[in-house]
Amino acid sequence: MLRELTIKDLAVVESLHLTFESGLTVLTGETGAGKSILLTALGLALGDRADPGFIREGATRAEIALRFDLDDCPRAQAWLQEQALLDEEGCVIRRVISTDGRSKAFVNGSPVTLQSLQELGQGLLEIHGQHAHVLLVKGHEQRRLLDSAAGNGAVLRDLSALFHQLREVTVRLKERMSQQHDGAARLDLLTFQLDELQQAGMETLDYGALVEDHGRQAHAERIMEVGQRELDHLYENEASSVTKSLAQAIHGLTEIGRVAPEYQELVTTLEEAQAGIKEAASGLRRLLSRQEADPRQLALMEERLADVHRLARKHQIRPEALREHVAALETERGRLMDGTASTEDLEAVRRELEAAYREQAAQVSRRRLEAAQILEATIEGLLAELGMPKARLRIAVVPDETADPSVFGQDQVEFLVSANPGLPLKPLARVASGGELSRVSLAIQVALTGEKGTPTMIFDEVDSGIGGGVAEVVGQKLRLLGGQRQIFSVTHLPQVAAQGHQHLLVEKGIEGEVTQSRVCCLDAAGRVKEIARMLGGRVMTPQTLAHAEEMLLLAGGLSPWLHTE
Repeated sequence: MLRELTIKDLAVVESLHLTFESGLTVLTGETGAGKSILLTALGLALGDRADPGFIREGATRAEIALRFDLDDCPRAQAWLQEQALLDEEGCVIRRVISTDGRSKAFVNGSPVTLQSLQELGQGLLEIHGQHAHVLLVKGHEQRRLLDSAAGNGAVLRDLSALFHQLREVTVRLKERMSQQHDGAARLDLLTFQLDELQQAGMETLDYGALVEDHGRQAHAERIMEVGQRELDHLYENEASSVTKSLAQAIHGLTEIGRVAPEYQELVTTLEEAQAGIKEAASGLRRLLSRQEADPRQLALMEERLADVHRLARKHQIRPEALREHVAALETERGRLMDGTASTEDLEAVRRELEAAYREQAAQVSRRRLEAAQILEATIEGLLAELGMPKARLRIAVVPDETADPSVFGQDQVEFLVSANPGLPLKPLARVASGGELSRVSLAIQVALTGEKGTPTMIFDEVDSGIGGGVAEVVGQKLRLLGGQRQIFSVTHLPQVAAQGHQHLLVEKGIEGEVTQSRVCCLDAAGRVKEIARMLGGRVMTPQTLAHAEEMLLLAGGLSPWLHTE
């Protein structure tokens, strides 16, 4: 559920912060007041393409932030869990748009791509309107809605399990048949390659250690020469070693310290340095005692390195990858030599799984066809109440037993609608009127109020082109839907606005020389005045105010004991 919206420097909005509740929230205001800016902000926050023209004049960037709680968002929770972005406190989405045309998106503080933002948004919010993305026109969503109405969750899970088993056996069968075709030659090649690599000891190769040991042996004489020289310099040269010099300095400063105590601190520092140099000299002596130049050992290392590089070139891999390459070849040879399941056995298993899959898919199809007939009648009845009495809706479920199996079965599901008499049934995506499409969507969602879907839905002018009693029905249906999900409705009709549980008013004004929009949440008295404005215009008569108050009381949007003067 959407809990908060924050906008900074977007179009005519300088700064805006709104909090939302559950139920039906209506947005009203004069034409051009800026209601579309709120929808634009939501779309941008959920991955719509950004444009620098959205940034408010004089600002360097625009920013939109949304906060959702996830109690009723299982799809979004699953996506966030998969992406390691889940936060127990909810979901915060932030989108920043710069004047150079670039934009950044963040989910719970972590940067994400716009594609990821769009995927997440599908589980959080839908925008239904003439100029916005409508999830309903997508085939996969129509199939999901029909499956929800049919209660196909369990049978689809069984179907998905059969599909994955069938696909796994089919892949194994193809591999087996391919192995039979050229497996013998491949097995011979693998055996030859492994023999060569294993005889060279590549299965135990530690390339990094070999290179390090070779470098140490190749420079052994230089290491001993420099090491002994520095050991003499540090400690063993009794006449001029660093240790000898420090001892002399310590002796001299100790003598001074007897009469000038402040010098004693220097003596302590030099004694610590002398101890450190002695320890370093001791370590250097131990290392040099183990170092020796061994031409024979160096020759063996160079011979092994030559073998390593020759085999790496031959197998076209890096020398350090030879050991892993041997393991991979052994795995492949083992698979080729595994004869526990013959081609005939796998083919029998595949046929059995395919028969079980097709039987399960046929059951899914039958359930879809039965649910489609019931859902068609319910939706057509709702469309009649919503001012489309002649509308026809058909849910085409076309089984195709020749189609390749999928996790969703073998049906093509498509919602077809004819909004007016004499017009042929067409796919929802080709419905000409945005208002008609919104009402069809509303009817479908009301028909499926018992099923969980996207938790937050926005209807942009769902009441376009209607009025009177039909408008009141639209408002009632939206309020009914608000009992199941969080609903927002942008409306110009008082009959719809009166049904809201929460009422937001969008107003445009001029501050200084800059046009700005602001949004306020109306209290009871403010709702009466706004409904009156929608009923009668700017001049509000006592009769208009009384009518507005009566509409709100009847709709349940006003407490019956509140009287507005």
